Amino acid sequence: MAQAQCGRTPQQQCSSPGSPNAMMRSLRAARTLVTPRAIAPLAPRPGVALSLSSRTKASLAMHEPAPASPFQVPNVGDLPPLDTAPTSALSSAAAAVEEEATTASIFSPTPEHQALREMIRSFTEAEVEPQANEFNRNERMNLPLFRKLGELGLLGVTVPEEYGGSGMDATAAVIVHEELASSDPAFCLAFLAHSMLFVNNLAQNGNEAQKLKWLSAACDGSKVCGMCMSEPSVGTDVLGMKTTATKKGDEYVLNGAKMWITNGTIDGESTGDAYLVYAKTGKGPRDVSLFLVEKGMPGFSLGQKIHDKCGMRASMTAELVFQDCHVPATNLVGQENGAALCMMRNLEIERVALAAMSLGIARRCVEEMNKYARERQAFGSHLNAFGQIQRFIAESYAEYMAGRAYVYQTAKELKLESVGNGLDADGVKLFCGAMGKNVADRAIQVMGGYGYVGEYNVERLWRDSKLLEIGGGTNEAHHKNMVRDLSRKVDKLP
Repeated sequence: MAQAQCGRTPQQQCSSPGSPNAMMRSLRAARTLVTPRAIAPLAPRPGVALSLSSRTKASLAMHEPAPASPFQVPNVGDLPPLDTAPTSALSSAAAAVEEEATTASIFSPTPEHQALREMIRSFTEAEVEPQANEFNRNERMNLPLFRKLGELGLLGVTVPEEYGGSGMDATAAVIVHEELASSDPAFCLAFLAHSMLFVNNLAQNGNEAQKLKWLSAACDGSKVCGMCMSEPSVGTDVLGMKTTATKKGDEYVLNGAKMWITNGTIDGESTGDAYLVYAKTGKGPRDVSLFLVEKGMPGFSLGQKIHDKCGMRASMTAELVFQDCHVPATNLVGQENGAALCMMRNLEIERVALAAMSLGIARRCVEEMNKYARERQAFGSHLNAFGQIQRFIAESYAEYMAGRAYVYQTAKELKLESVGNGLDADGVKLFCGAMGKNVADRAIQVMGGYGYVGEYNVERLWRDSKLLEIGGGTNEAHHKNMVRDLSRKVDKLP
């Protein structure tokens, strides 16, 4: 199948050259040359942060006073006991391999994934968390913070390095979505619409000229983009879309409207910079094509910004209108009438990423209710001494971990360039969407009145969680898709 033609704070950031993989390889090589006492551990500690620099390069930055060079002879008093000290470079290398094997897990299967998680968690705590309530209350997108994701290399996390991306996999995308959503799901949703629905979509389905023109600017954050599929009267029945594209000479003329478009506007007055737009180009039910529509093209305009949403308020949502919109034929992505496959392929990573957002919501809510129940006292005991509260916390943790294992296992098996992971892409979103909402609901119940007000965050996470049972596929659509796939492909489960 021809996939390209799919028929922390600022001072924590650094810009050392080298890809994430090259950086981690050099770290592992260095570890074989020194004793364990001189090695900086892989696990996070205060003052250590990984920063993916502009154009998606990575390095480790140390923000504590610099330790003595590991290649200096240590003081005798610093040496480990003789019976435990390594006696050769080989034993040091073996110790390093053993440590990596011990710390690796399905959630961070390689040192690169672990370093990515440490970096994005540090960034989220330092920069995303302080602004979350303000921007959600004001229904505004934090564009400067969004552009910092480009500086960190995250906007192109799954894009090959030659186009300005980080060249990582579906598991890396899941890590970023889980971490961002644990603080601000709305900000994370804007990230998803840009990085998965536009950037990853174009990287997988665009031609060389299209990728060279758009991916670098999209990966560094200078352009803010999205994808257009749903319409005012068409949601789950996506192949019933009404937007049309008619070929006229060396152009296509688009007519129709798209609704509920994340990043459809940035400022409430104009569109974003570019969108991948699905439109009907034939009479057959699957005669759908994909077009790259740019801001300012004749006939393309902002219909309306959607206000007063239940949740995800710091993510801008809009209606976009195409009225005799002239698009050059060179902006056709893939083959005419061939975009149904592009759509199905990109829906898989979208749904896994949305499930990861539910994980982030659930994890944060478990942390908040656990902390509250440990500290709050009632009737002479800590709240977590009562069986009802214990049930809320214990079941929430167990469900979160079950969902987390399912999501990361699915991400491990998902190949971004292929299609065929629909059963579990639907499954993880179906399970985690409801799980995240239920855990958020329990967190409010545990925290009582405090959980019901914005200052304590869980009420915002609860409101945000509901979208994840609707956007990217409703629960009912997942039921239909999963039973269809099971009836066609599965007789015995593995």
